Amino acid sequence: MKFFPMFLRMAERDVVIVGGGETAAQKARLMLKTEAHLSFVAAELEPELQALVSEGRAHHVTDEISESLFEGAALVFVCTEDEARDAEIYQIVRRAGALVNVVDRPDLCEATTPSLVDRDPLVVAIGTEGAAPVLARQIKTRLEEILEPKLGEFVAFGGRMRDAVAESVPREKRRPFWRWVYHETPRRLFASGAERAAFDTIKAAINAGGAPDAPGTGQVALLPVGALDPDLLTLRAVQRLQEADLVICTEPEFAPMLELARRDAARIVVGRDYGTEDWLLSDQRNVAMRAYDKGQRVVWLVPRRDAERAALGLPADLERVPAVRV
Repeated sequence: MKFFPMFLRMAERDVVIVGGGETAAQKARLMLKTEAHLSFVAAELEPELQALVSEGRAHHVTDEISESLFEGAALVFVCTEDEARDAEIYQIVRRAGALVNVVDRPDLCEATTPSLVDRDPLVVAIGTEGAAPVLARQIKTRLEEILEPKLGEFVAFGGRMRDAVAESVPREKRRPFWRWVYHETPRRLFASGAERAAFDTIKAAINAGGAPDAPGTGQVALLPVGALDPDLLTLRAVQRLQEADLVICTEPEFAPMLELARRDAARIVVGRDYGTEDWLLSDQRNVAMRAYDKGQRVVWLVPRRDAERAALGLPADLERVPAVRV
């Protein structure tokens, strides 16, 4: 590795952005996610940056560029959009001893900005050392699909509970406790929209001194399918497939969607692997319920026209997941 990945505490630290155009604004938007102090070094600022200065969220410096502007800075972005000028400023920043990033010039970067998946406080950074930013964005897109938008709230709650866990849960039970929180009932409740129930379940387990000893409760997610293109699956449908212990496909045409399922999940494709094409929905329901009773997570892909009939007799906590984006 030419660049070592790490996270820096930015609170109360100075970040200097040399430039006042759109590229500078892009870097400013990124740094505004942190608690750093921002300064723009430019003769003029585009309206978005000027607004930040007017609101007191950044400083505007019009002094001649010299080493003194960068002394003590945690990070400097150089984006004047003039290649020769950028190279000159790079040398000045280096002499000042600050980390520098010259936009679109990997050869003039002491630090690079990765593609970010932001679920604060959960943050995933993807970097390619400037070699393949398009690939980094592709990976970012896939991760955005996997990590639900509100996941940061769940992670933040877990962080607030760490002291309580340290006080109430014996040391040898803490790792199993956190595994249960992020892999079992609390995470599933939160992902299904039952945030308060998820938090209450965690608090109850802390008060009880650890995660429940009994196997986790099963789950059945019903996915009514109206189109066959896996690329059209909703985010939640993809998440349920990746969590499933068992996936039942009512029709062989749904099989391509299994490519998105967890690798070690059991799969039943009606008419291909199991039963016949006229295998009754009631028989499939029985298979789903046996897995549910064992504490397994089941995803049942059914034609949209059969969704209501399929739901009959399924658990009260059945999750109906929109399968395909419209």
